[in-house]
Amino acid sequence: MNLDEIKRILQLMEDNKLVEFEYEDEGRRLKLRRAEDRTIATALPMAVSAAVSAPVAVSGAPAPSAEAVRPANFVEFKSPLVGTYYRSAKPDSEPFVNVGDEVGPEKVLCIIEAMKVMNEIKAEMSGVVREILVENGQAVEYGELLFLIEKK
Repeated sequence: MNLDEIKRILQLMEDNKLVEFEYEDEGRRLKLRRAEDRTIATALPMAVSAAVSAPVAVSGAPAPSAEAVRPANFVEFKSPLVGTYYRSAKPDSEPFVNVGDEVGPEKVLCIIEAMKVMNEIKAEMSGVVREILVENGQAVEYGELLFLIEKK
């Protein structure tokens, strides 16, 4: 791989808001990660503490007010990139996580496919998965809420 090819890959990463790119061919491996996203991905993995939950109507009951609050230790885990969300590595494989599963910093939560690249999305925190908010095979946007995790 020459410098011009790497520059094209970097431009594609920028254009598509990819945080990380990994490529392996004939024993050579290239892994690129945007530096400005590293702090966010490492410290918070696009997770922001939830202050207010969105109103949701439940079986004819009135929607809760905007003041409804999630527990302080619940964290919103958001998509770090645009792509297709997958719960497992293969269609016939077990999901990476289910509601109620304990996760650690290195635990893979899902895969997001972007431009034919499968990106493993890791929890980067310890906690318990309380909600999975997207469906397998669903297109997701940058910053879209994927999981609610109860931080430990």
